Amino acid sequence: MTAFTFTRQNRNPRMVLILIGIYAVLTGLIVLFDAVWWLIGLLALTTLPALRDVLQDTSAGMELSDGNLRWHTGQRRGTLDLSTVDRFRFDTRWDFSVRVSVILKSEKRLRLPDESLPPHKQLEEVLQRAGIAVERHHFRVF
Repeated sequence: MTAFTFTRQNRNPRMVLILIGIYAVLTGLIVLFDAVWWLIGLLALTTLPALRDVLQDTSAGMELSDGNLRWHTGQRRGTLDLSTVDRFRFDTRWDFSVRVSVILKSEKRLRLPDESLPPHKQLEEVLQRAGIAVERHHFRVF
């Protein structure tokens, strides 16, 4: 099996520009429209997790090699022996996001963190090349 590694840094120009844009709009609401400061403060609180990720430059990613699957995101880490894996399940949601679960041979389901995964088409190709079964489910309600 060829090793596959994917890493995503949370401090990137796109995220910094998004945060700057949000703070500029919130400041503009206060200055130009005399918005209530505490309401704008509540809206700004929703950006704190993203701001923390940018300031700490956290990373997320996964590695598929040597019969193991390893993933990390922030402080969380996980390792899974591929010999215990029955298949990978890709679920497309109504918002067109794709969630990936590992179905173990014991029928236990393990959801992989979204932020640690590569684009789903790329991951599916890598898994199929490694000889791991992949199943897709589109637009399930439950």
